[in-house]
Amino acid sequence: MKKLKRSERLVDMTQYLLSKPHTLIPLTTFAERYGAAKSSISEDLAIIKDVFEDEGLGELQTLAGAAGGVRYTPKLSHERALAFVQELCGKLQQSDRILPGGYLYMSDLLGQPSLMNEAGKLIATAYADREIDVVMTVETKGIPLAYATAAQLNLPVVLVRRDHQVTEGSAVSINYVSGSHKSIHTMSLSRRALRERSRVLIVDDFMKAGGTIQGMVDLLAEFNAEVAGVGVLVESGAVGSQERLLQDYVSLACLTDVDPRTKMITVQRGNYFKE
Repeated sequence: MKKLKRSERLVDMTQYLLSKPHTLIPLTTFAERYGAAKSSISEDLAIIKDVFEDEGLGELQTLAGAAGGVRYTPKLSHERALAFVQELCGKLQQSDRILPGGYLYMSDLLGQPSLMNEAGKLIATAYADREIDVVMTVETKGIPLAYATAAQLNLPVVLVRRDHQVTEGSAVSINYVSGSHKSIHTMSLSRRALRERSRVLIVDDFMKAGGTIQGMVDLLAEFNAEVAGVGVLVESGAVGSQERLLQDYVSLACLTDVDPRTKMITVQRGNYFKE
């Protein structure tokens, strides 16, 4: 790499760190990359660390010793998280989202990369200090949020299928109960997709009673895997706590009421801010 001015080096170094979250990067990597002394690199990192913390973008941790280096952990500040969730709630409360039957249209929000990236940062912040091997979701609407979260944690994504595909090889399938009508569905996961005893973060776009997520929890038991956490974009507040199948989870928004007659939708902050 050509010799860079310090200002240019700071920009490139910041981009490098942002692209490799949760990765321990030896100082020699930067020293060789820029042809600079480690002392100069340390000074640069101190500047970046201050900016990240002041702007609520995350933490930059320096580990000393021969095996040391620097690690960037994305973490949104409380203020930035609150601003995003308020924006999300505002979008969810738009009256034209009400579909026949009182359902809520969310596909347009799930299709906005910038929105999902911010939501992924929040879920990644909630579980930044957990040991996690993979992020899991069930096809299809939860996929954008799962990938956004995994990108912030620098982890692979595992997709649970509703219908087994022959290209997936042998798979484990289970039945689960989902929806207000207590209908029975099937989900499957390829045996090659997940190593046994993996620590898994489950992510989904919407949770009512929690049947689908509980199905993924039961599926993970077949792999002797551990649930490291559960993150959802929106939860329904219409289900009593005694009826919900899942209690330990993080939600960004809570849908408390949908009135098809008045076209009124009520959404409030999720339990993310109660953690």
